[in-house]
Amino acid sequence: MKFLNGMTPTTDLTYSDVFMVPSRSNVGSRMGVDLTTNDGTGTTIPLVVANMTAVAGRRMAETVARRGGIAIIPQDTPTDIVTETIQKVKSSHLVFDTPITVKPHHTAGYTRNLISKRAHGAAIVVEDGAPIGIVTHKDLRGSDNFDQVSHVMSSNPLTLPDTVDARTAFDQLNEASRKLAPVVDAEGKLVGVLTRQAALRASLYTPAVDSENRLRIGAAIGINGDVAARAQALIDAGVDVLVVDTAHGHQETMIEALKKVRALNPSIPIAAGNVVTAAGVRDLAEAGADIIKVGVGPGAMCTTRMQTGVGRPQFSAVLECAEEARKLGVHVWADGGVKDPRDVALALAAGASNVMIGSWFAGTYESPGDIVVDSEGREYKESFGMASRRAVENRNSKTEAFEKARRAMFEEGISSARIYLPENAGGVEDQIDSIISGVRSSFTYAGAQTIEEFFDRATVGIQSAAGYAEGQPRATR
Repeated sequence: MKFLNGMTPTTDLTYSDVFMVPSRSNVGSRMGVDLTTNDGTGTTIPLVVANMTAVAGRRMAETVARRGGIAIIPQDTPTDIVTETIQKVKSSHLVFDTPITVKPHHTAGYTRNLISKRAHGAAIVVEDGAPIGIVTHKDLRGSDNFDQVSHVMSSNPLTLPDTVDARTAFDQLNEASRKLAPVVDAEGKLVGVLTRQAALRASLYTPAVDSENRLRIGAAIGINGDVAARAQALIDAGVDVLVVDTAHGHQETMIEALKKVRALNPSIPIAAGNVVTAAGVRDLAEAGADIIKVGVGPGAMCTTRMQTGVGRPQFSAVLECAEEARKLGVHVWADGGVKDPRDVALALAAGASNVMIGSWFAGTYESPGDIVVDSEGREYKESFGMASRRAVENRNSKTEAFEKARRAMFEEGISSARIYLPENAGGVEDQIDSIISGVRSSFTYAGAQTIEEFFDRATVGIQSAAGYAEGQPRATR
């Protein structure tokens, strides 16, 4: 990356402070862009779901991995639950979505609560393992919570064989005017769900898979306690990326924890952070990190900068850390501060191999937690920072009351925030489509076909607040 007209920044910069100018390009199509990363994570799009309790869970992990990204399960999740999650994600189909299933005798109220767990918006009614009906929000409209599913379902659904290819599936669904269909095996048993949108996406994205062609998933550990034992358990469970995580990554306890994990000699990448300086990158790389997480304070749920004055504008942090990482043969993830697709592109221009997203994905059907409806009928989910009082209380649930109360007094994050689901686009895949579409376009403007080429060719300028505002769309009536 280079700065426009050879300018040298005199202050540290956020994503909003910079812009990219177009370059002469022979990349004629977005589809001519390859977003595969080279940091050992196996991602085919440069997106990592942050290890936040309100964001990353099983549903999120499998959905994102189908589209080429990877999710990091939070360090607060018990090891046995993480192990179970890894197994479930790795047993998920690479194309077909995991179905929500109900039985004929289940109630409409029970089904209504389940449907919002997936973006496809349907529950498959099964009997002896075979689909006999479908229930959607439309079917449930006006029904009593105690009505049985058998009375409200649409019977005799169109089914697709599990050997179907994406183009054929789309054509069959389109001809039948169906948004989705259950997928069945040779014996007629339910194996998944496929929507028209998913059939299209299967032709546009390449899943992130391991050497056994299973979906990839990462998991985080903290820096206290028996770090080696936790790390080894996750490695044995088949995790694909191990993240050693703490808010202040440039400290002795992190370095010692990293050394313990590196001593296990894992065959998977080790990520660690967070830091915002070249010195932090050097120390974590020397201690054994393959990937350094960059970012202190830019996250939507983080109050660290306001509480402590510590942190750094994210674009400059990524730029400096990525430059040092390249010298050392390691990589950086840009962690936090992205609000729009342009921010993801700018993080890649600054040298990140992957971009971590947290609260942006909290307001999706796939994130953990239940959907809540406000007084105006708008759907939202609650998000919270991983250093907030709520997170600290959860993390110390087994600590005796006095000590837990003391720790809860030190809060550096928002404990409860409403993240609204975009109307008619509440699935994480909708967000991914928007991000990747924007990033692909950025690459074509730069004349780059790969992430490495994009870093080499991107030309970035510095703008005023008015310049940033000028680029925003105007509200219309």
